[in-house]
Amino acid sequence: MMLLRSVILMLCIARFLGDVCWASDEKREADFAESINKTLAIGKAVWLEAEGKKFLSLYTEIEKVSGNGVVIILHDMDGHPDQRQLVYGLRVFLPEHNWATLALQMPLREVGVAGEEYYALFPEAAARIQAGISYAKNNGAENIVVVGYGLGGLMGIYALSGQAADIMALVTISLPVPKTENKAAQTLEFIKKIKVPMLDIYGALDVADVTGSARDRRLAAKENTAYRQIKINDEGHAYLHDEGLLVKRVYSWLGVTLKVPAPEPSVQ
Repeated sequence: MMLLRSVILMLCIARFLGDVCWASDEKREADFAESINKTLAIGKAVWLEAEGKKFLSLYTEIEKVSGNGVVIILHDMDGHPDQRQLVYGLRVFLPEHNWATLALQMPLREVGVAGEEYYALFPEAAARIQAGISYAKNNGAENIVVVGYGLGGLMGIYALSGQAADIMALVTISLPVPKTENKAAQTLEFIKKIKVPMLDIYGALDVADVTGSARDRRLAAKENTAYRQIKINDEGHAYLHDEGLLVKRVYSWLGVTLKVPAPEPSVQ
């Protein structure tokens, strides 16, 4: 364990010289994993590994058709891969529309810390995303999409702005634009580097650093002709009133943008 922490610390120093670096809170991750495994009814638990550390993921296959697309789902701050309602809805209902899902446990800090305390975990998050991409490819996926919610969206765009060769599209939900000089959280600069199709969804009643930056995000993506932004009226950051609209927005956009066939009709 001490060796693992030392390795992670050296990686962080190399990437963020001068910044404080932390490893994910293993106790919180273990507690989430134990709770999820007791109640998991849809999908299966898959343990992936990144930088010498195993982490929980939930893989949900397509039920009635043969498909080769996988959506990798990244939860919001302090969350987990089965978090209600948005993450759960994405991972359970996208497979009904020709997309398998792989929801990843992203790195966690201890309870109560502010969002900026997560930035030092972004290299670890990027390694987990790459592990998810590798798992999808090894299972035959040809179309791989990343969907990130809240801080998970920022982790995703951070990881993919450097290298997105294996990703066909990126969807961000409530993507924040923090007012910070920390180079791990420069959302607008990351958007400028995204060349794949990108869908930017947010709620009209979302948090301030999401709603207040909507125009800035559009401007940052002006060179990406496959960028689209959607505002969902009467929804806040938690999407408490959503009745499947957001999931529909995602799979409809993916189908049109990536030309993915619609599900075959059920045989009665």
